[in-house]
Amino acid sequence: MTQNSDPYENAVAERVNGILKQEFMIDAYHLELSLMKKLVAEVINKYNQIRPHWSNYMLTPNKMHLQSSIKMKTYKTKNRSNPKATSV
Repeated sequence: MTQNSDPYENAVAERVNGILKQEFMIDAYHLELSLMKKLVAEVINKYNQIRPHWSNYMLTPNKMHLQSSIKMKTYKTKNRSNPKATSV
């Protein structure tokens, strides 16, 4: 679930969930909950710290957010009452 129930935010969240399942195969493990939480935390750390992203000009998400020379891509919402763009 996304914070604002915005379909565009949901699409980004679903994309990240898909990457975690497809590339890191977290859905293939059948572990007890405490171990699964540790596995997911480790995978998310790798996703943010190690894995470069094409949409971030081959920077990791953390490096992209720390830099200021490259403009981040944003996606406008269709909801005219909420003109705030959702950044990725």
